[in-house]
Order: sequence, then structure tokens, then C-alpha cells
Amino acid sequence: MDKYTTSLAAASAALAYVSAKLGILGPLLVILLIVMTLDYITGLLASKIEGADHPDDPAYGWSSKKGAQGIIKKVGYICMITVAIVIDYIIVQVAGSLGIGVPPATAAFALLVTVWYILNELLSIIENAGRMGAPIPDWLRKYIAALKEKIDGEGGNQKSDSQ
Repeated sequence: MDKYTTSLAAASAALAYVSAKLGILGPLLVILLIVMTLDYITGLLASKIEGADHPDDPAYGWSSKKGAQGIIKKVGYICMITVAIVIDYIIVQVAGSLGIGVPPATAAFALLVTVWYILNELLSIIENAGRMGAPIPDWLRKYIAALKEKIDGEGGNQKSDSQ
């Protein structure tokens, strides 16, 4: 085998291993990365349009500080999901060591946090599209906000169940 084929096989094996370990969380993390990228791009475009509409107002337009804050916020999302994954792992391991058969799927903190962040990013994309002048159906914004609130409620129920 040549080096390229070996590298490709190793990368595929690593991806398969991570995918098997993450389960449903894997595709959701990919979706989160996609919507985070779309949110960043639509935020940049909305700022560009607002800057053109208000050329004399420094509060509008491109801002490297705002862009850096957006990236830092998204890194914070990844950190929070990582914490939730660790919490899920600890719950499953501790329960297993106590003889309590807890399937990994029941520890759903990472799943709830990831879906909540996806919905948050979708709301932000909708807001950015509105800032760009696109008409936004009110029902769409309300529907995504309601889903986000439902996840908040599920997280609260998860917390109260474990106490």
C-alpha cells in the first residue's frame, strides 16, 4: 500500500471509531458545525449590509472585534458540549460500577446541549437573514424558539429525575 492509501485507511478507521463511540451525537455535531459556519457567514454578510446602509455610524458594519467574539462564543459551545459528554461518561461509568445497568443512551446531557446549541444557531441565522432584508415568516421563528424552550424543559426534567 502506498502512503496515501494507508493515511486514508487510518483516517477512515479513526472516523469510524469516533462515530461508533458518539452514536447519534456524531451527526448532530456535524450539523452543529455546519450551522455555526452558516451563522458566522450570515452574520458577516448582515454586518456588511448594515454597514453599507449606515456608512457614518461605527456601530454598524464589519468589526474584527465582533467577529472574534463570535468565534470565541462558538469555541465556548464546543467546550460546553465536551463537558456534557464527560458528564454523560461519568454517569454511565459510575452507574456501571455500582451494578446499575445504565445504557449509554440514557445519559443524554450532551445530546440535549448539542440540540439546544443547534436551535440557538438556527435562530441566529434567521435573525441574520432578517438583518440582510430577507422576509422571515413569524411562525418559523416561533417554532424554533418553542423547540429550544422544549429542550430547556427536557433538561430541567433530566436534572430533577436524577436528584
